[in-house]
Amino acid sequence: MTMESAKRIQVPVQGMTCAACVTHVTNALHKIPSAHSINVNLATEKATLEMDPMVAQFQDVTTAIEDAGYSVATEKINIEIVGLESESDYSKAKDALEAIEGVISTNVGSTTEKTVVEYVPSVASVPELRYVLVATGFGVAGISIESREDQKDRNYLRHLKITAAISLAGASLIMALMFIPLFNGVSHRLSNLIYLVIATPIQFWAGRQFYSSAWNAFKHRTNNMNTLIAMGTSVAYFYSSAATLFVDTSFFQQSGTDTYFDTSTAIIGIVLLGRYLEARARSRASGAIKALLTLNPTTASVLRHGATREVRIEEVTIGDLILTRPGERLAVDGIVVDGSSHVDESMLTGESIPVKKVIGDTVYSATVNGTGTLTFKATKIGSETALARIIQIVENAQASKAPIQRLADAISAVFVPVILVLAVIVFGAWMIFGPNPSHIPAILTTVSVLIVACPCAMGLATPTAIMVGTGKGAENGILIRNGDALERAHRIKTIVLDKTGTLTIGKPVVTDIVVDGICEDEIFHLAASAEATSEHPMGRAIVNLAIERDLTLSSATNFNSIPGQGIRAIVDGIDVLIGSSAFLENNGASVKGLIGQSVELGKRGKSSVFIALNGESKALLGIADTARPEAARTVQSLRDHGLRVVMLTGDDRITAESIASELGIDRVIADVLPEEKALHIAKLQGEGNLVAMVGDGVNDAPALVQADVGIAIGTGMNIAAEAADVTLISNNLSGIVSAINLSKATMKTIMQNLFWAFAYNVALIPVASGAFYLLFADGTPKLLETTLGMQGFLDPVLAAAAMAISSIVVVGNSLRLKKWLP
Repeated sequence: MTMESAKRIQVPVQGMTCAACVTHVTNALHKIPSAHSINVNLATEKATLEMDPMVAQFQDVTTAIEDAGYSVATEKINIEIVGLESESDYSKAKDALEAIEGVISTNVGSTTEKTVVEYVPSVASVPELRYVLVATGFGVAGISIESREDQKDRNYLRHLKITAAISLAGASLIMALMFIPLFNGVSHRLSNLIYLVIATPIQFWAGRQFYSSAWNAFKHRTNNMNTLIAMGTSVAYFYSSAATLFVDTSFFQQSGTDTYFDTSTAIIGIVLLGRYLEARARSRASGAIKALLTLNPTTASVLRHGATREVRIEEVTIGDLILTRPGERLAVDGIVVDGSSHVDESMLTGESIPVKKVIGDTVYSATVNGTGTLTFKATKIGSETALARIIQIVENAQASKAPIQRLADAISAVFVPVILVLAVIVFGAWMIFGPNPSHIPAILTTVSVLIVACPCAMGLATPTAIMVGTGKGAENGILIRNGDALERAHRIKTIVLDKTGTLTIGKPVVTDIVVDGICEDEIFHLAASAEATSEHPMGRAIVNLAIERDLTLSSATNFNSIPGQGIRAIVDGIDVLIGSSAFLENNGASVKGLIGQSVELGKRGKSSVFIALNGESKALLGIADTARPEAARTVQSLRDHGLRVVMLTGDDRITAESIASELGIDRVIADVLPEEKALHIAKLQGEGNLVAMVGDGVNDAPALVQADVGIAIGTGMNIAAEAADVTLISNNLSGIVSAINLSKATMKTIMQNLFWAFAYNVALIPVASGAFYLLFADGTPKLLETTLGMQGFLDPVLAAAAMAISSIVVVGNSLRLKKWLP
């Protein structure tokens, strides 16, 4: 399969609850022919993969996920189709819709009914459905949402909240009845029957999701955390039920009739409560994407046939003229054709200062118009807009895996089976060697081990931190392409900076002015008038300075340009010569009085431009591509971080070293062709350090690819720097330091999460197994009785609480990244 033929697919997966589930879905997707680059993410609940559409189809993906015991999340919409007049039309519309990749099913109704389409929103889209219907010859009168993925999430949260509350209420009632003096007068068997009545609906209604998931896993010869919870609660419930219903048998008469209905119900309630809190926290973790999605306006004011018409955003087409009034969000990307205003682009770039927009400037969807009125022509719509592409990059990053996650995945792949075997061993050991009645410690320890060992925290440790970190980066104009780049960025030791357009502004400006017997404004009036039609960068620098000084330009005649030397023109009757010293000398104008200053300018890396009027040299201009205002500060900050800073440029060494000296860079690699830059990056890597390359994403593309971390800067909203691992949307060098700091903060959070997840299991599994019995067989210290009972056995209810808390702590720790500031 070639890279050109590979197709990237991202699918929302329902039913994953732990790292073991991630492994099962990953293994299932690996069975698809040609599938590769598979990433399954527990935090985002999405599977991302690449495959050859000539070998495998989307249906193979959904089938593989369902065969593994999980399901693909879908949405449903109602489409009112115009033009359905016969059975042939129904079939034609149905076939057209179902041919779209990502459409699961359609139900085309009669001419008076709406068509229900179920589709996967990350694969198919509403504009695509509309386009296909129109292209097939039908009209679309309206589209309405029947069910959305976010609505299903809200329903799931509400279900968790209700089931957790009822389960905990049932457990509290059972516990309360056990301690009420009046209830103690009821016979032991009757009280247990009452507990059974309370516990049964909780076990099989509230706990249904555990049994359902465990059964699906069992059918596919796998297991997950629901397997552990279902088995743990079932041991407590069914033993208690047997002790209640068969109390007269010899076994229970000899071993006692204590029941654990309070344990089974409390465990279910606590686990559900933990999932509810975890789901809420994970929803907050994905807040960056949700915030970006809410920014897009739903309608646009389109100028058609001489009138303004309000249309849905899906109906905007390329070429439409769109009117945007003061304070409104721009509907799509486009080019301004009328009006001027300042536009707030902070939601894309992180820069708070509004950007002036005039005719010919590019504007972007979801940015906020200022006080002026703009009319612009739509150039990019739907998934092609800057905002949509940013969202796609962030979603891809959040769905990716950092290399450090491989450790958690490797452990999780075998974790649940190992725990199941351990639970059997623990049960057998206590049945044989435990204190009488031995089945009591055997049940308690088995349930505790099964519950406390659920690998939720391990599965969430890395992806939740990446989700929040990449989202926070997007909020500040830092687009991180994947978790791999996020992890590598904090380990770089050498950072290579391109000069032109990266360390410098990227266009020449007039830096020095030397005049002889004439005022500056007059010389710039004449010179800029002569250069007004020139496209040469140095000529434009002269014109731009004249415009900054509000000088009025005159028309030039007899214009003549000699490439590489200079120009000659007549302005206001004056013969104007502008160019090199040789050009002026060849045209009879002596420059001897200015040569000394020209040499000094050359030593500082600046170009000299001489100006003569009527054959007499009158001025010398120093022109250079100057350093960005924040460049020196950024270089110093990078050095303070312990990084070695290198300049890499195609400019001559004198010019390069002049800028480097100004910025505090002590290593310069100059006179390098664009195709040679990657070779120099490889040489630096050969010195044993991870190397980051910062460039403009165009000429520097080979070097960006070669570097361990490629950082594209100055690309604005044109996120075409596909070679870069990190893209800085705003044209500000300080984003480099922010990206490195964000990487460090995210990796620190991941390490904390992994430590907590592993330490939690390492510490509590022995406790749950009853290890403290060896210390406290004769009695537990008063301080530990609440946790370890009378003989050192961990209460299964506390094991469930500890398991739930571990996941909440991991997600909560990741959420602290939301407070990160660049």
